[in-house]
Amino acid sequence: MTIDKKAAKAAYRERKSVAGIYAVRCAVTGQVWVGHTPNLGAVQNRLWFTLRQKNHPDAVLQRAWNEQGGAGFAFDEVERMKEDDLSFTGDGELKKRAAAWRQRLGAL
Repeated sequence: MTIDKKAAKAAYRERKSVAGIYAVRCAVTGQVWVGHTPNLGAVQNRLWFTLRQKNHPDAVLQRAWNEQGGAGFAFDEVERMKEDDLSFTGDGELKKRAAAWRQRLGAL
């Protein structure tokens, strides 16, 4: 059992995160919020946690969540970045892509 735990911990540390752009949608109101993250695999859990705790930094999103409840919200990955896309520009490229998606989706 100890070997399995060590292997699982090592695999967790060595996994690669995928950067990208995501959208949070409210089915009732039709509102959309777009964000960017260096780790698409973890961002939904973080978002939902902060929203459930009533501690999200985006007041409009938090208000919509409080009024509509979490069941009316969906999380979508809208773009996965290739490692080559981020090699030199990093967060700057993510911000540019997120801004383009905000405009395309009419996001808040």
